[in-house]
Amino acid sequence: MNLDEYRAEIDRLDEIILRLLNERSVCAVDVGRIKRKAGLPLYVPSREREVLDRLVRMNPGPLTEKMIQAVYREIMSAALTMEKPLMIAYLGPPSTFSHQAARSKFGAAVDYLPCETIGDVFHAVAKNNADYGVVPVENSSEGGVTETMDSFLQTRQTVCAEIYMPVAHHLLAKGERHALRRVYSHPQALAQCRRWLQRELPGIDVVAVPSTARAAQMAAEDPGTGALAGDLAAETHNLQVLASDVQDEVGNMTRFLVLGPPNANPSGSDKTSIFFSIKHDVGALYGALKIFKQYSLNLTRIESRPSRNRVWEYYFFVDFEGHAADPQASQALAGVERHCTLLIVLGSYPQQKNQGAP
Repeated sequence: MNLDEYRAEIDRLDEIILRLLNERSVCAVDVGRIKRKAGLPLYVPSREREVLDRLVRMNPGPLTEKMIQAVYREIMSAALTMEKPLMIAYLGPPSTFSHQAARSKFGAAVDYLPCETIGDVFHAVAKNNADYGVVPVENSSEGGVTETMDSFLQTRQTVCAEIYMPVAHHLLAKGERHALRRVYSHPQALAQCRRWLQRELPGIDVVAVPSTARAAQMAAEDPGTGALAGDLAAETHNLQVLASDVQDEVGNMTRFLVLGPPNANPSGSDKTSIFFSIKHDVGALYGALKIFKQYSLNLTRIESRPSRNRVWEYYFFVDFEGHAADPQASQALAGVERHCTLLIVLGSYPQQKNQGAP
């Protein structure tokens, strides 16, 4: 076929695709009506995983798995919006890594609510100002995000999904590198680039601000300042990239959690997040943790945070592979609880595939 014939064929296929997308949307609206009548959550990560896995298995190519997932992310985003307009809270302003993570999970069709702090994201969900929230919980080089863990202790919000996202920090500015007097960024970003800053920008003032996007805003307003932020922030604020990938560790990843109603149904490849405090008995922590081994449950994360109520008392955050509704996990949690003064199941959710850096 010649060029005009190929274009005509593409137009014909687009008409078919458009008709089928609208038919799918009608079904989505009906599904949303049934969910609302039954009091079920509109966003069901286990169903999302099921649909995407099925499409990847069926895909004959030449579209890659990543391409299929990207296309259907936006199709599902539009479907969610047609079922009910959704508001997603995240650590703002727009163009933060939290914003990028939220977009990667919920797509472009839903509405987004930027929040000043991580705590504000929790409160937005708790007060029903947002349907879901996206918060960073740990970084591959710097460990846990303490504000997120403390917010779980204060609000008891539940978790319904996780997001792993590669994080690349760049030195951004309006002016030249030799003219920089200070550099702004979020405390986590500054920690992830600590050695680079000491080596490449000795003597420069390093100032922590609430987000990488706010840092980019400030750099855009003053040619004598720079920011450590990502590609989206550079594009949004029209900043030059003076140095790329300045994080100290190769393969820097941040894990985010989605705040929302927990999943009742296992997906077959799940993770569960809990936190607990233990009795003041000799070997109490060992007694609690060995139960996970007894039931062959793999722990993927354990961190502690001091209690705000009593000095030298701690809460332990634990993630393990499995769903709280699985018989083994259910029995293990009952056993762990016997060693605890408090045990809270934050939620079970599908494990994200491809958790490593690309």
